[in-house]
Amino acid sequence: MRGGESCVQKAAPADQLKPRTGAPPAAAGGETPSGKARGDRQNLVRYSLNRPDERLYAALDLGTNNCRLLIAAPTRPGRFRVVDAFSRIVRLGEGLSSSGKLGEAAMERALAALAICAQKLEGKRFSGMQLIATEACRAASNGAQFLERVRKETGLRLTIIDRETEARLAVAGCSSLVGRDTDGLVLFDIGGGSSEIALVDLTKRRSGRLSDNIVAWTSLPVGVVSIAERFGGRDVSPESFEAMVEAVSELLRNFEGADRLKHVASSERFHLLGTSGTVTTLAGVHLGLRRYDRRRVDGLWLDRQHVDSMIRRILSWNFDQRKANPCIGEERADLVLAGCAILEAIRRQWPSERLRVADRGLREGMLSEMMARDGVWRRKRFHAAARIA
Repeated sequence: MRGGESCVQKAAPADQLKPRTGAPPAAAGGETPSGKARGDRQNLVRYSLNRPDERLYAALDLGTNNCRLLIAAPTRPGRFRVVDAFSRIVRLGEGLSSSGKLGEAAMERALAALAICAQKLEGKRFSGMQLIATEACRAASNGAQFLERVRKETGLRLTIIDRETEARLAVAGCSSLVGRDTDGLVLFDIGGGSSEIALVDLTKRRSGRLSDNIVAWTSLPVGVVSIAERFGGRDVSPESFEAMVEAVSELLRNFEGADRLKHVASSERFHLLGTSGTVTTLAGVHLGLRRYDRRRVDGLWLDRQHVDSMIRRILSWNFDQRKANPCIGEERADLVLAGCAILEAIRRQWPSERLRVADRGLREGMLSEMMARDGVWRRKRFHAAARIA
């Protein structure tokens, strides 16, 4: 797949990052401001301040539902140490499917989150910085105008990436979760406005970069926000849930590359790999977590029975019961079943006994590619490319 080099920004002087007037201050020690949002799950994690001699890289992903920032420094081959992080649900794509444009309230929520990101970036010098926007800004008639407003009000220059680049970055971000005993996998990223799917064939000579082994990919023009708005996300019956699944399945049936892993799909060395709020939520519910814990979720294996059970369980809950679950919460209660429907359609298209959960994705992919491109690990006598763990 083609790269997204045009999105990369080199060391940004502090005076180019101007916080929005009146924005809430970033909390000390790498914490995000406290809040009830499930999207703010980093807010209880403290990160170490960067060392004077470290090279810093920043990756920001403004999606249809979330705004996420990650600042990191390279360590060993294909690895990095997180210096700071931020994540917030902003629902930028709210109402987009019906109006065709970003709403004022949604843009204000995104601007408030981006102002915090700008504050976290201010005063630091970066060897690489990649700030991207995805489906909401791609699809909205006023997406480009909104990003110009972002530049004027926060100083952040975001670039809208295409769907192919988005799929490639998702694969790159999850490479360390793919073992050497894997022959093939379907990696999927269920977003707010689109869902990226990549088929990875590892039966031939492996490239050091997992994304080089992609044999087919597609981007579905549906995500948790758009599906929930179309079918209703608050009150979901088994019948409306099945209608959601069928709508996504119809899109998948038109994917010409869907059978490119047919030679390994029935093998024990094939599995699904999901990176999205949907699969991490399912994992949290499965584990019975009272508070979301990334360390327990990222890399977790779920078998077919686990996933079936979790989907049935969440489908049996009403809106208030979903809202009361600590791994779902109020801000995901009307979206989680839409995500489950997309997941179920993917599972029917590529049946697998195993699903691995990834609490990582575009930001990690951007960081890995920037560091590899700069050869930061080579300078330490390491191979520059991120290795498959």
